[in-house]
Amino acid sequence: MNKKRARGKSHSTRPVRAGSPKWVRFTREEVEMLIEELAKRGYGSSMIGVILRDQYGIPLVKQITGKKVSVILQEKGLSPQIPEDLFNLIRKAVNVRRHLVEYPKDKVSKKGLEEIESKIRRLVNYYRVTGKLPANWRYDPAAAELLIASSS
Repeated sequence: MNKKRARGKSHSTRPVRAGSPKWVRFTREEVEMLIEELAKRGYGSSMIGVILRDQYGIPLVKQITGKKVSVILQEKGLSPQIPEDLFNLIRKAVNVRRHLVEYPKDKVSKKGLEEIESKIRRLVNYYRVTGKLPANWRYDPAAAELLIASSS
């Protein structure tokens, strides 16, 4: 164990920059149009960021536009009903439930499902407080299965 360094410092830090990088040739309006076009194709906000980074050479949308991808999607009316991180957790829980139907004695997966669902409940509480979800929104495993089936 390395005692010289505190825990949790392995990630890289983004460089401090006021404006957009010199090599980016896109204007603010062009970047917003690209985001809108990619959202209409069905990509989520994190995937839009990856595509803009890898295919268009845009390292951070916020440096160019001054707003995050999710904020731009909200302004255009293209944001999903359920936030992306919560939706991905629900999808994972549905997949684990399907696995447990086939293999009911898998105790490790059962424990994993409990952890995933507790994460979902904590995230739902946060999104209720911040107003991104309605106050009466509840996580229901049966409804989650229908939600995932309808989005695919």
